Amino acid sequence: MLKEKKEKVIVINNLFGKENYIWMIAGLAVIALGFLLMAGGKSADPTKFNADDVYSTRRITIAPLLIIIGFILEIVGIMKKPKVVVSN
Repeated sequence: MLKEKKEKVIVINNLFGKENYIWMIAGLAVIALGFLLMAGGKSADPTKFNADDVYSTRRITIAPLLIIIGFILEIVGIMKKPKVVVSN
């Protein structure tokens, strides 16, 4: 008698899974927050320069770090393998 071999078929419907999209959306939100924190610094009077507004910790440290963290989240979202659906 012949023995039948049952093979598992792996079906991948999408390039990215739901978890990947969540990581990518979180990365975009963090990048957008970083750019919003970096914006501003314009004074009402163009003849005066306010160094405290332009060179604040928020604009030169926190905002660029948030942007880098957002790009890292984007890389994680792209590189993470989606969960595989196995059907018989």
